[in-house]
Amino acid sequence: MFPFCYGIGPLCLLENNISDKSLDSIKSNLWVEDPNCLKWLDAKEPLSVIYVNFGSVVVMTPQQLVEFCWGLAKSNYSFLWIIRPDLVIGDSAVLPPEFLAKTSNRGLLASWCPQEQVLNHLSIGGFLMHSGWNSTIESISSGVPMICWPFFADQQPNCWWSCNKWMIAMEIDNDVKSDEVSKLVIELMSGERGNEMRKNAIAWKNKAKEACTFPSGSSVVNLDKLIHLLQSSPK
Repeated sequence: MFPFCYGIGPLCLLENNISDKSLDSIKSNLWVEDPNCLKWLDAKEPLSVIYVNFGSVVVMTPQQLVEFCWGLAKSNYSFLWIIRPDLVIGDSAVLPPEFLAKTSNRGLLASWCPQEQVLNHLSIGGFLMHSGWNSTIESISSGVPMICWPFFADQQPNCWWSCNKWMIAMEIDNDVKSDEVSKLVIELMSGERGNEMRKNAIAWKNKAKEACTFPSGSSVVNLDKLIHLLQSSPK
């Protein structure tokens, strides 16, 4: 009665297990990546940096930008923050000079980055994000716990699952305040709840890797079934 349905993710892990380098030319980035952030991360201690990225389409008000700025500043943790030119609604993303001066020795701003490599870097201890599915699945695949600020579409249910079912994330209120950002960053990076979420995230990472392991992982088997189905279907 219904078409076949095959679960074959996470695709980022499947791709890493495929030896055919023809996939290297297929990229879906909407912005040019800046690889220099990886060198900056190399100089940081393990689990000492929070990665901040709200994806390719989420926008915020100037006031929300300021609240995130001072929340990160108050946390006293190092951060890598991806700030697109169009991140702020109807304006350019201008950060307070006082914020830049206060965090110059522990913060790095970039316009875009190779996210999978960043999330897999040993220095990354958490991910402040928008709960888009690509970022969510890449964070899970890397074993990185999250702070979620969902905006629209599938982001709210993704956030709900991450926080309430998978137990790998905490949610920020839509009316974001700097004190809440600071509190959640500190809890994620060094608190008891954050440590528990990190253990859960690593457990999910291991399950994802197992599913994508050749030749018997469930995603690998399902992908093979899908390919054979397509090959045997009438033209």
